Order: sequence, then structure tokens, then C-alpha cells
Amino acid sequence: MHPHDRVHPDHAHPDPATLAAVAEAAAADAGGLDPHLLGDFLDSVWTAVSARRRLPEHRTARYRLLGERAAGDGVALRALLDLYLSAAWRLWRLLPPVAAPDDAAAVVDAGEVVLRASDDAVAALTEGYQLARRQLVRREESARREFVDDLLTGSSDVPGVLHRAQRHGLDLAAPHAVTVVRATAPYTDGSALLATLERRLQGSVADADPLVATKDGALVVVFSAPDREAVRDVLSRLRTTLGTPAATGWRAGVGRPGTGAGAVVQSYEQARRALDLARRLDWRDPVADTADLVVHDVLLRDRTAARDLVVALLEPLREARGGPEPYLRTVETYLAAGGNATETARRLHLSVRAVTYRLARLRALTGADPADASGRFALQAAVLAARALGWPDEQPD
Repeated sequence: MHPHDRVHPDHAHPDPATLAAVAEAAAADAGGLDPHLLGDFLDSVWTAVSARRRLPEHRTARYRLLGERAAGDGVALRALLDLYLSAAWRLWRLLPPVAAPDDAAAVVDAGEVVLRASDDAVAALTEGYQLARRQLVRREESARREFVDDLLTGSSDVPGVLHRAQRHGLDLAAPHAVTVVRATAPYTDGSALLATLERRLQGSVADADPLVATKDGALVVVFSAPDREAVRDVLSRLRTTLGTPAATGWRAGVGRPGTGAGAVVQSYEQARRALDLARRLDWRDPVADTADLVVHDVLLRDRTAARDLVVALLEPLREARGGPEPYLRTVETYLAAGGNATETARRLHLSVRAVTYRLARLRALTGADPADASGRFALQAAVLAARALGWPDEQPD
């Protein structure tokens, strides 16, 4: 026996059956917890009251370990504390100084000892519980980060990825798509935005949970995409949560839906390419869907051919006064306006004469007539390729 546990000779040792009954009743009060989570708390309090001293440190250290164990078992901290406090007040009436009071001072001393013992035990429990919870959270965050990296980069352990995906609410046997969002400031795992977005998207598609994470400073959302309507719904909620792009400068890219872990990797890469391409094209919509950029994607699959087209058709525009940009903007607007010079002038805030002059100069320099079907097709393809390649700011060769 530890020297601090010396019992007053007038106080009998507690009956184990009595302490067991108190523990069972307290466990029921706490919602049916395991009474073994009390450890030796009841016996320790009885001994402390008998010795008229607080719980010794070697005793309270045990409750830190019990707090860690409870956290690992998923016990709620409130329930754990309820177990101990219920056990304390149930034990109170059975303590010798209280059950057979013959000394008022002894009753007061017993009250102080029980309260301090409860306070010390609860403090130790909470400390151990919170420490264990922090360690569990760190392990879970590390495991989640590892899973996200494996999922988006294409781990060779496909069965392992599929198994872990289920733990994160993803059923990759069904179609999924990926959205990648970038903003002026990088997104971080600790951002409150991630939790907010996850709540907004929760159950948005047939009660399927999304995976919201960050990677390389971007926000990544992997979500169930059984049909086109589901994709539109997720993107609508995404826009609502992120707010106006003017506030944070956010832009998003969306990949195509697909089934399986490999399809998620492809959708992720498509979303990244769509985001980059939309930036180069100065895409008006902050959300760039791969499906809407398919023509540009086709052009860039053979970058050499795209560069050759730009050089062959548009390079002469470098000789024009003001450089190529005014002519590119004019032909883009002219084609978007259906070949109507008056409408083009209105959209560009120019005179019709200025528009017709630019179109004539464009025709003279490039040899392609935007009013002719073949010339119009060649110019449109060349301008799309130029925007995608970053020309004229970047050399296409």
C-alpha cells in the first residue's frame, strides 16, 4: 500500500459488492458506459476520506490513462465526466462519516475530500482525454491527407484506395467527378471554408457524401455525379458558398464524371487543365467545365499543330499598329456576333468604320477572310489556339 493510502483505523474497508453496485448505478446514469472506466476511483475516494487527505498524484495519474482509453473507445467526454460525478454523489451517502455521523467536523472533512477528489479525478480524466483526442485527430488528418494524395495522383494500390474511399464516404463504383478551385490566396486544410462547403454539399446528390480537401493550395471536391443535373447542383452550391469571384478571385475547373479510382484521377487532371485553359482564355464564367472546353482541348492535344496554325495564320499581325490584340479581339467579337459588323462595333464601343477597317486589315495580313466560311473557320481555330497557348504574350514555338 502506498504511504498516502493509510486508512483511519475507525473506518472499515469498503465492501466490494457495495462499490460494484455504486459503479453499476453510475454507469447507468451516464448512458450505459462500461463501469470499468471508473478504475479504482471509488476505492480511492473511500481511502482518501478515511485518511482525511486529497487523492495522491500516483492515483490521479491513473485517471489520465483512463481518459485516454475512453477517448480511444469513442466515449463522449460529457458521458465520462457524468460517470465519475454520479459515482461520487452515490458514494457520498455510504461513507462512514456520513452514514453514521458522530462528528460534524468529520462530515465536513469528508465533503471536502470527496469534492477535491472528484475535481482532481475529473481534471486528470479531461487532460488524458483531450491529449488522446488530439493525437487521434492528428492521425486521422494524416491518414486523410495520404488518402487524398493517393486518390488524386493514382496510387498503384487500387484495391487499397477503394477500401479507404468507403471510410471517407465515397463509393467509387458509382460515377464521380472532381472540381478544382483556385483563388488569389491558397486554400488550407484548417480553413473554415472547407467545413462550410462540406455541409452545403452534404446530401446534395442522392445523400452521397462529398470529399472536400486541399492540394497544392487548391480546393478539391470529389463528388458523386450520376447525371448532368447532379453536376449542376453541386456547382450551384459551390458558387453560393464561394460568393462572388471579385472578393477572393476564385475560379473553378470541372472534370468529366467517371467510375473507379482511375476515373477520379482523370477527372482531377481534366479539372486542372480546364482551370488553366480558362485562365488563358479569360473565360467569363468563373466555372470552366471540361465539357464546354472540348474544342480547345482537341486543339491542344497536338500542341505542335496548334503552334503551327498560330504562326502560319496570325504571326503577321505582329506587324500591325497596336500589335495583334486589337485584331484578335475584333475577330472574336465579330464571329460571336454572327458576322454582323454593326453589332461588333456596339460590343467593342467602336465605330462601324473602325471595325470594317480592322477586318480588312486582318484579311490583308493573314490572307483569311472572316466573311468567308473557310476563312472564318481557320481564323476561329487559330484564335482559339492562340488564346489557349497564351499568344501573343508567349512565343508559340
